[in-house]
Amino acid sequence: MGLIKVFSGSEVLALALKEKIETAGVDVLMKDNIQSARLAGFGSSGSAVELFIQETEFAKANPIIEEFRLNL
Repeated sequence: MGLIKVFSGSEVLALALKEKIETAGVDVLMKDNIQSARLAGFGSSGSAVELFIQETEFAKANPIIEEFRLNL
């Protein structure tokens, strides 16, 4: 089993969703492309923060993700 991307967007929204998913007991990996690009000396734009979870945890996290997206 592997990781699946469940969100891509701003850092503020990513952190809010990450907290909600982790409250349900699902581990979340956050990849911050803005910070990575800045540290490397490059610029970055667009949906630069991504959240990943284990495929096996998707059924548990999906209702939280869908509710979050509906409330945006």
